[in-house]
Amino acid sequence: MKVLKFGGSSVGSPEALENVFSIISKEAKSGKPPVVVVSAFRGVTDQLFEIADLAAAGNRRYRDILEEMDARHLTAIRKLVPASHQTDVITRFKITFNELEDVLQGVALTCELTAKTLDFIVGFGERFCALILASMLNTRGVSALYSDTRKLIKTDEHFGMANVLTAPTYRNIASHIETNSETVIVATGFIASTERQESTTLGRGGSDYTASLFGAALSAEMVEIWTDVDGLMTADPGKVQRAFPVSKASYEEAMELSHFGAKVIYPPTIQPALKSGIPIAIKNTFKPEHPGTLISDQATKTSGIIRGISSIDEIALISIKGTGMIGVSGVASRIFNALARKKINIILITQSSSEHTVTIAVLPADAGRAKMAIADEFAGEVESDAIDEIKVETDLSVIAVVGDNMRQIPGIAGRVFNALGRNGINIVAIAQGSSERNISFVVDQENERKAMNTLHDAFFLAGVKSVNLFVVGLGLIGGRLLEMLAEQAKNLFDDYQIEINLKGIANSNRMLVREESIPLDMWQGELEKEGYGMKLERFALEVKKLNLPNSIFVDCTASGDIQRIYPEFLKKSISVVTPNKLANSSNQELFDELQKMAFQHNCAYRYETNVGAGLPLIGTMHELVTTGDHVERIEGVLSGTLSYIFNNFDGSVPFSDIVREARKKGYTEPDPREDLNGHDVGRKLLILARVAGYKLEFEDIEIENLVPEGAMEAESTEDFFEALKKYDSEFESLRLEAEKKDKKLCYIARFDGGKPTVVLEKIDKDHPFYNLSGSDNIVALYTRHYNEHPMVIQGPGAGADVTAGGIIADILRVTNTKVFNNAGS
Repeated sequence: MKVLKFGGSSVGSPEALENVFSIISKEAKSGKPPVVVVSAFRGVTDQLFEIADLAAAGNRRYRDILEEMDARHLTAIRKLVPASHQTDVITRFKITFNELEDVLQGVALTCELTAKTLDFIVGFGERFCALILASMLNTRGVSALYSDTRKLIKTDEHFGMANVLTAPTYRNIASHIETNSETVIVATGFIASTERQESTTLGRGGSDYTASLFGAALSAEMVEIWTDVDGLMTADPGKVQRAFPVSKASYEEAMELSHFGAKVIYPPTIQPALKSGIPIAIKNTFKPEHPGTLISDQATKTSGIIRGISSIDEIALISIKGTGMIGVSGVASRIFNALARKKINIILITQSSSEHTVTIAVLPADAGRAKMAIADEFAGEVESDAIDEIKVETDLSVIAVVGDNMRQIPGIAGRVFNALGRNGINIVAIAQGSSERNISFVVDQENERKAMNTLHDAFFLAGVKSVNLFVVGLGLIGGRLLEMLAEQAKNLFDDYQIEINLKGIANSNRMLVREESIPLDMWQGELEKEGYGMKLERFALEVKKLNLPNSIFVDCTASGDIQRIYPEFLKKSISVVTPNKLANSSNQELFDELQKMAFQHNCAYRYETNVGAGLPLIGTMHELVTTGDHVERIEGVLSGTLSYIFNNFDGSVPFSDIVREARKKGYTEPDPREDLNGHDVGRKLLILARVAGYKLEFEDIEIENLVPEGAMEAESTEDFFEALKKYDSEFESLRLEAEKKDKKLCYIARFDGGKPTVVLEKIDKDHPFYNLSGSDNIVALYTRHYNEHPMVIQGPGAGADVTAGGIIADILRVTNTKVFNNAGS
């Protein structure tokens, strides 16, 4: 015999009940008729609680809800029961419904609602559903018997969550089934009665418990819990989108997960089945072909390190501190007894090894009473200062990582807390049971989803490294970055198990931030369709509010204003990647602060593309310094724009035409004066010097401005080019002067620990920069280890492709870094 339990989602509508009918009828035809336990129609139990409260308050609105409930059940009868049998079924339903109306009328008249009366009222949902389902089966050719479990399941008088008296309950169930062994039993879940026939309930979710009691009493082959998901999930899919069902779990694993919030199964359900060794299957009513989850003592020991991650959304922590607790026996016992007298359940407990602090977790609704109970118990110790304080903390969540295999594999706790630490998630309290199958910890409520997603990726998507991107600046560089990511996304996942998720984008006018990933190849359309007005503060707020793990903010703008939100992201452990050099070339204090923040908050601040586009300059210099080398001198051509201009300035074309050509190729800023004034090169030299460990400000650099004085004030770019033409002869004279000495012009940045300079020089053929071509950058690093022969790094230093490629390299370095460090790591 099997016991089938159908929850509220499975009987939530006539259409859902048709699926239930198919499952029951198939089971009835294949073997011994099953026992079927049903919950109320979806939402009805909640309505009954509401109706009871309204009636007790004298609010006649309860009658409106009651009428809706009546109509809903009558509609179901008319859709599910053949017309020839409807009158009889409706009559039976109405008799039961009138009973509910009568008791509610009494509550409304007396304005009094006892726990006993409430239990009687809220049990009607199950009675209605079982009556309708049994009638449906009978009128469609499947013999069924409506069974009110108040006659079978006996409890104490703890109304609201009664304790089952198993001996008489098992006898009653066995006798009832033996007498009606040839018919499908349709039993009411959730409800029971005392020995004096007073209605009680088994707690919310008690229908699962009812099914398990039937299974244990009958030594059933299996108890099947039919719901609206494919089984016991690795995590709550409402919090972790990539959660999936597990095929098997042990009783202990299921019990731990259900205790910490897994809603698929009610915690007390496990005990009767475990004691009797009866397997429990979790199945999907709407996908009956899916295998679901089998809970038994035969769960495989090789299917992953952990079985699931569960959480309780809201808890309160109560901490009892005091030197008077150290070495004193019986403190924990007194705490437990004080709370037990108030019927307050303890979710989690942890104690410091010094015995100075005991911390317990309770539901927020119990926090006030719990604090008072403990204060009363330890009144003498508080008065004598043996106990310093009893502190309550709220807005917290508890998360549990559960798995039998955790006992055999070392380092699981380290893996848990390492993953959380990388994402800036602070642990408020930790507890691990002696069974070693559960590591529980408390976090701020705002970090609950982030923590669960972080751990789910770490354990269930092992090998897959996901990254959530937020990109500001969608012009030449930012646009090309997204294009290249779209082109490479499949290869990155297939070859390197790196998953790129675009979660936010913004230009100067519009922004879009959302939890659902933005398609990399359709971002323009999504921004146009769903985007809204861009405000930097709002963008930062929405990114932080999403609070996603492995988040990276990418600044592809040239704005000096945007740097003010870098610290906000780093403080939230959101890594920052940027080709924008303005933050790093502003004051030394900000530069140092950003490096320090990244280190303190276990995230990355990467800016390889600040200098040399995609060239590995920043990282290389950082590694030299980190390994004990000392950078003594830096020389370089640090502008792809000026490199292109002077490498092509051979006298065949006027200087102004070469500058115009460089602009057309995308090598210059929209206004070439930004390149020719040398400030960009000065900023790059400043950044390199700072990475090398020197303390400098921009004002310390001597920069030669190549913009002629007469062209500086031109109103437009075109006006600038017209003004620049007038100076073509002067630039040609400089070139000829160099050529006569067998030299060439080169705009070089230099720093040797003294005065940094950025000047136009005449270099001869023996100089390492003489043969530079195209838009290449070149940097020579003279260090303690590279003294006689410098380390030379050369390559394209301008262009959208190489810069976007460098940004992607930084993103991948962040994604692949197990312990995030600062910029050059």
